[in-house]
Amino acid sequence: MILTVKERNLLEDLKAEELLCVTKYSKYSSEACDGELKNLFTEIGSDERKHLETLCQLLGEQTPEITVPENTEAREYSSDCKKNDEFLCKDALSMEKYVSGAYDTDIFEFNDSNIRSTLNQIQKDEQNHGDKIYKYMSAHSMQA
Repeated sequence: MILTVKERNLLEDLKAEELLCVTKYSKYSSEACDGELKNLFTEIGSDERKHLETLCQLLGEQTPEITVPENTEAREYSSDCKKNDEFLCKDALSMEKYVSGAYDTDIFEFNDSNIRSTLNQIQKDEQNHGDKIYKYMSAHSMQA
């Protein structure tokens, strides 16, 4: 598979976005107060890591190492904690919307149908992540 310069640049941009997603979900998992939200962020972060690995494979690169913060201490779920978790959810949902849109646009720039199919699957995953976050927020009376 030979990538054009444009295709390589688009994959590099998507890789940078996925790296940011992995980093944010790792951080947010450690910062979330609610155990259910911690688990959701951990689950989505794992998916984002797979996306990053896929993009690195398409580019013929090694997946970068990412330091994951450890903070599993339980906290009392106060109104401040709920505000914190709501902020984390809103930021994550915004990030998912942006990344999904980037995939939507970039898919059309690739000649190889296998790459387009791979990027389309990642976009579906991003939409699913947004749906999970939105459902969490709705279930916990948070405004999206």
